[in-house]
Amino acid sequence: MNAPKKLVIASRESALAMWQAEHIQACLQALYPDTEVTILGMTTTGDQILDSPLARIGGKGLFVKELEQALADGRADLAVHSMKDVPMHLPPGFALAAIGEREDPRDAFVSNDYPNLESLPAGSIVGTSSLRRQSQLQARFPGLKVESLRGNLQTRLRKLDEGQYAAIILAAAGLKRLGLESRIREAIDPDQSIPAVGQGALGIEINAERHDLLDILAPLNHAETAACVEAERGMSRALAGSCQVPLGAFAQQQGDTLHMTGFVASIDGKELLRESAQGSADQPEALGQALAAQLVARGADRILAALAHD
Repeated sequence: MNAPKKLVIASRESALAMWQAEHIQACLQALYPDTEVTILGMTTTGDQILDSPLARIGGKGLFVKELEQALADGRADLAVHSMKDVPMHLPPGFALAAIGEREDPRDAFVSNDYPNLESLPAGSIVGTSSLRRQSQLQARFPGLKVESLRGNLQTRLRKLDEGQYAAIILAAAGLKRLGLESRIREAIDPDQSIPAVGQGALGIEINAERHDLLDILAPLNHAETAACVEAERGMSRALAGSCQVPLGAFAQQQGDTLHMTGFVASIDGKELLRESAQGSADQPEALGQALAAQLVARGADRILAALAHD
């Protein structure tokens, strides 16, 4: 295999996105020391529109479209994404070449005044950008007030520090990657807050015609993480999951078996369906589809239909 002379990574310009791109850059540089690996920083529509909830303006796909355009027109060879931001159906002409080893997949409780969710007084304002987190919070703590929280990680922390929220919920992985682990008051057990599909994992997207990149990027693929994320995405795809739908899934591999839990809920958390399943790590998509079918059998399609009409 001949390593290319140059590789360009497309990335959003937020601190976390740049950390992720620089991490992949360092991995590629170590693998191919003679290759020049550079980063093309870009601002996406999702970064520009900060005054509306993501679900209302088109979902997380807004964070990847501009990067995909850079792949399509040859300005970049690969794009690095948080897997939880990658739409369940990639546009024609694009492919995921690798999924890196997962960082902490849990949600993190961040507050300056309270040690955990249980200690928040009724009526406390909790900030989150995610319908998934909102629905699970409202189901467990109906007395809390959940409000939308947009912006990059530093912006969200600043809004907390300014006193706009009693607490905020963020992905533990992002805080850890940016050296902000000390802000985590409690990492929430996945049994209590089922993570987003792909949370904590990085994905590398390429132009589907760039077969030359598959072997080059293969060493960055973490097989166990990839199987877990593919199972989670399989469930979400089968349920037509998107940013507009409160659902989550979390898979873990033990031996040759994947164990997975998933849920679908109404936004207010008053209806929350949760199921678990296990299956072969060799057939992650099938496990995801089976778990989706279990949820549908309990009425998930009715909840999803109601959300579609809201």
